[in-house]
Amino acid sequence: MTKNKPVTVLVVGAGARGTLYAQYALENPDEAKVVAVCEPRDEYRNQFVEKHLISDDLAFTDWRQALDKEKVADAVYICIQDQFHTEPCIEFAKLGYDILLEKPMAIRVEECEEIARVVKENKVIFGVCHVMRYTRYTRTLKKLIGDGTIGQIMNIQNLEPVGYWHQAHSFVRGNWRRDDEAAFMLLAKSCHDIDWLRYLMDKKIKAVSSFGRLVHFIADNKPNGAGENCFECDVESTCAYSAKKIYIGDENGRKCTDYYVNVISPQTDDDLRLRDIKAGPYSKCVYTCDNNVVDQQVVNMMFEGGATATHTMTAFTKFSDRKTRIFGTRGSIEGDGETITVFDFLTEKETVHIVPPHDVETAMSGHGGGDYYLIQNFVAAVANRDQSMILAGPDESLETHKAVFAAEDARLNMTVNQID
Repeated sequence: MTKNKPVTVLVVGAGARGTLYAQYALENPDEAKVVAVCEPRDEYRNQFVEKHLISDDLAFTDWRQALDKEKVADAVYICIQDQFHTEPCIEFAKLGYDILLEKPMAIRVEECEEIARVVKENKVIFGVCHVMRYTRYTRTLKKLIGDGTIGQIMNIQNLEPVGYWHQAHSFVRGNWRRDDEAAFMLLAKSCHDIDWLRYLMDKKIKAVSSFGRLVHFIADNKPNGAGENCFECDVESTCAYSAKKIYIGDENGRKCTDYYVNVISPQTDDDLRLRDIKAGPYSKCVYTCDNNVVDQQVVNMMFEGGATATHTMTAFTKFSDRKTRIFGTRGSIEGDGETITVFDFLTEKETVHIVPPHDVETAMSGHGGGDYYLIQNFVAAVANRDQSMILAGPDESLETHKAVFAAEDARLNMTVNQID
């Protein structure tokens, strides 16, 4: 890095993602320093302020308050809910902030286009949090493909195993359960994947089709004897989606990590956390929630030159890494986020590559280390004034977001959509 002092950061949204991305500054204080935060929830904001030693005058309850102080940092991480991304992104760009924007860019294609236009007009460093591009696993895949190991790619099959309890947490009970309040399922969960497939193929997506709907998490599938709440239910012990099993645990342990429990409650005391779980939507019966997003979907893509790809997103799996098969003219690759197996057609030999998620000690181990390397690249890009260090800038991100919107339109209208 060429900058002599750390890149200063304003974090908008001290929830799960904002807190995670800010962790990089604590681990690398010579490179980055979080100096300000915008967070309306007192407990989350106060914990964040204490952790990063933020002064009272730079702890805001609304991002608009930060605008009133002109420019308080070099860069801003925008980590609030999807439907609120556009306005702060545009306003901070106009003030000259370099911007890291949580995916998706926005929930309407017109807003994505506006964001891309404004950040380029104001010449700010800009990145979207497509963390899958940044993993060591992806770097290894890209090198194997670039070296011609399997020849020209003809087809990719990608499986996103959302995970049964993660679907219940985020997309049945949680913040992304309704497409009229947040992003639709494909945009919220799989804009990562469509972007990643485009990145691996290194060619534009030219046409898409898609099928999927909400099938299981509906009132018709509510078991006999089930209650409205997992803590008042006669059949809870036989339900895989029980909030008790997910957030508290049974003899087999708890299904989710602290990351997901912290979304529900900032409390560290077990009794207070239990109170918050019981009081909110996360203990509702998954068959009586007001969710409307799909619980499984397939997307078919055709790329420039005729290569194809399929993406399957489904709730009905264990919580695990993506599974990918890449078929080329000279060989094939199978990967699961850690292990890459290459089969050579000429020799009929297999070569196995074991890829560790990261090569540094960090608490930012999510997404196969992608969270850490995303922030590392962004901080370096800001310090060196070098947009090329961002792997998912405005143009690349807008292109793949357009493909996601086209796929959702194809699902809703049972069409094949071409992409300009």
